[in-house]
Amino acid sequence: QVQLVESGGGLVQPGGSLRLSCVASGSRFSVYRMGWYRQAPGKQRELVATIGSSSSSINYADSVKDRFTISRDNAKNTVYLQMNSLKPEDTAVYYCDVVTNMAAFWGQGTQVTVSS
Repeated sequence: QVQLVESGGGLVQPGGSLRLSCVASGSRFSVYRMGWYRQAPGKQRELVATIGSSSSSINYADSVKDRFTISRDNAKNTVYLQMNSLKPEDTAVYYCDVVTNMAAFWGQGTQVTVSS
């Protein structure tokens, strides 16, 4: 089993920045793709960004391109999401998703609220 712990969410004003982190822990697992998704109230969960095992394959939703940056530290089994120029429409619960050799796992979610 793999446990995911997310952190870094909070309340920020429009135009501000936040950095989310997600740490994967457990025993005897290999991490493949890592990613971030988000779900706003009344909406379906949507992809924000994904990153491959060697960081060579990165994908972003059009709505966050040029504002968000996904990265990972394989030694720490950690994925990050640097979010800049935040907008009210970025308000959502953000979930990390980690694909391993065993299965795919979701984090518990962290709330991001962009409001003045």
